Amino acid sequence: MLSLLAAIIVLAAGLAIWSNAKAREIEARFPAIGEMIDVGGYSLHAVHLPRPNGADLPPLVFIHGASGNLRDQMTPFRPMLEGRAEMLFIDRPGHGWSERGGPENQTPDGQAAAIARAMQAKGISKAIIIGHSFGGAIAASFAVDHPDMTSGLVFLAPATHPWPGGVSWYYDLTSIPVIGPLFAYTLALPAGLTRLESGSLCVFAPNPKPEDYISATGPALVLRPGAFRHNAVDVANLKPYVTRVSPRYPEITAPTVVITGDSDSVVLAHIHSEGLARDIEGAELLWIRNLGHKPDHITTELAVRAIESVAGLKVDLQAAARRAEAELSAHNSACPGETSPET
Repeated sequence: MLSLLAAIIVLAAGLAIWSNAKAREIEARFPAIGEMIDVGGYSLHAVHLPRPNGADLPPLVFIHGASGNLRDQMTPFRPMLEGRAEMLFIDRPGHGWSERGGPENQTPDGQAAAIARAMQAKGISKAIIIGHSFGGAIAASFAVDHPDMTSGLVFLAPATHPWPGGVSWYYDLTSIPVIGPLFAYTLALPAGLTRLESGSLCVFAPNPKPEDYISATGPALVLRPGAFRHNAVDVANLKPYVTRVSPRYPEITAPTVVITGDSDSVVLAHIHSEGLARDIEGAELLWIRNLGHKPDHITTELAVRAIESVAGLKVDLQAAARRAEAELSAHNSACPGETSPET
């Protein structure tokens, strides 16, 4: 028995050392590309593009989803919007290169408050908030808690309402004390690396994953032990949080557009997206046939039209949605393995 225990300890120590070394390799491949903004005792990493001459849009703030970082939103949106608006792409607390801060950042309202302070630090008094997936919960909380700083909302495949069932087992496991950190610092990174490609395919399915997605957006950053645990805590806390806070969404008065796909295998669009359209007066819901969980990358042009619409420009969003659908083909990429909603 003692020999077995010793072998387990040696194995765990070896995995921890390997994970630490591999995490440093990942960081070297995807270094910080922005600035560190002090938000009150800790810092958020962000890329800030100042307001250009001739801007026709208000400031834009982009909030990435679970398992992501600011590169995930900056990759599709910066090329299409640069020169039109001041933009702020933020690593959420504990993600990418941002520091975690205190326990308040274990729920979306704390992260929304941190983003508000980052905006203020950069002189942004009001902005259109664009949130993808988990970032949708933060965008909604931002609008509830900081209405004077919210000029509009664009939700992309959001996760914002309570849903039946739970989340994948590894989120619950990693979020609990003792065992969670042990898993995060030993097994999560090697196991995660084997699933990076297939997991990304499943997030995009039925749409094809861009060939350079992993190399351009750095999803491997979430596999670092600390980031992996922060991500797990976020996801494990989401359902009880939105159960408590979603009844306040009718307080939101900002112009709102929700873009969702009928083939999203990650979140239940009929609960979250339809829930937002129901709860926020005047919100426009765009259902896109054959679209999965990544409208930010797959229907970027439509998302830009939505930003223009909430900014007050004259846009026919329904016509833009039909054009987006016409560019998609049904079931053109398969998920290697099964996924379940709310993962």
